[in-house]
Amino acid sequence: MRKKQCIAMLLAGGQGSRLTALTKNMAKPAVSFGGKYRMIDFSLSNCANSHIDTVGVLTQYKPFKLNAYIQNGRFWDLNDREGGVFILPPYATESGGSWYNGTADAIYRNLDFLDMYDSEYVLILSGDHLYKMNYKKMLDAHIANDADATISVMQVPWEDVKRFGTLEVDDTDRITKFVEKDPKSKSNLASMGIYIFTTKLLKKALIEDSKNKDSEHDFGKNIIPKMIEDGRKLYCYRFDGFWRDVGTIKSYYETSMDLLNDESEIDLFKSDEFKIMSNSIIYAPGYIGEEASVDNCIIANACQVLGSAENSILSNGVIIEKNAKVSNSILLPGAKVEAGASVQKAIIGENAIIKTKCKLGSNKKDAEISVLGNDCVYQGGDL
Repeated sequence: MRKKQCIAMLLAGGQGSRLTALTKNMAKPAVSFGGKYRMIDFSLSNCANSHIDTVGVLTQYKPFKLNAYIQNGRFWDLNDREGGVFILPPYATESGGSWYNGTADAIYRNLDFLDMYDSEYVLILSGDHLYKMNYKKMLDAHIANDADATISVMQVPWEDVKRFGTLEVDDTDRITKFVEKDPKSKSNLASMGIYIFTTKLLKKALIEDSKNKDSEHDFGKNIIPKMIEDGRKLYCYRFDGFWRDVGTIKSYYETSMDLLNDESEIDLFKSDEFKIMSNSIIYAPGYIGEEASVDNCIIANACQVLGSAENSILSNGVIIEKNAKVSNSILLPGAKVEAGASVQKAIIGENAIIKTKCKLGSNKKDAEISVLGNDCVYQGGDL
């Protein structure tokens, strides 16, 4: 087997509890985004576009839909004979089995996978962030700095500091301090959860951490601070492109709706050399009826619009029946709005149904975002 310069380990087992009903029956990286994509498409596409052809996907929480979606990686050109995409769930050993106990533990328990490819470097990613990034440029910086680890960072508003791990650096961008979600941090340079490690050092750090009973086995809380404490050479890689952690309903809604803006920061629909790919296997065309009204919408494949849709995202297979009205809303794959129903400022889950003449949500400026979960049926009243 050809020795790899760098392989990726993609953490995709998160429950995404803050996305409530959207992740009730699937892992957060499998949540639909932008009509025909799912969150994990971004990390997988970035790997393919960066010529990193070997990706271990670490799954855990309700993984079936995610596993079925990824298949063998061919939709992202990641089915190389000497690489490809590998699903890595928790597994039992002679001493028993359990779920991954932290991000570092997940990688530690797959050291055999790292050994199999014997790569010089390991790229650690999350499967639920939305961004376009050339990891090769980050790897080049890591090598140029002769770094033990490199962390991709970007500046965030000071009011958001408490949501991120933040780091302090010297005038060469070498990291001198790392703190996890500290509202009193003196830096607004936030970790994006994208790391490159020199493999030998990473393995050593993970083995040591596994023996520490007081550790939470987490990269941000344990592995990275310990490396800094030990005098290892950690550098930041500054990223200035679009990046979002859509971990809440509000951030998911706002980031999705921004796609409808002509000046949106995120570019999904231009066919450039760094395109986002997906396993969107529904090729049937959509249908817009003669009496339908559509204004400023994203309409994915196999949609049927017989009513009206305004300022909304209609994912694959969405149905809007006659006299139904949808505005300022996100309808996930297979959602259906029956005749005479009204949906305003809402997120409608996969295969969910709004029954005839029911009204959900409000377009008032201060109205909260209404959310109907996957496979649910709304017949009126409170959610």
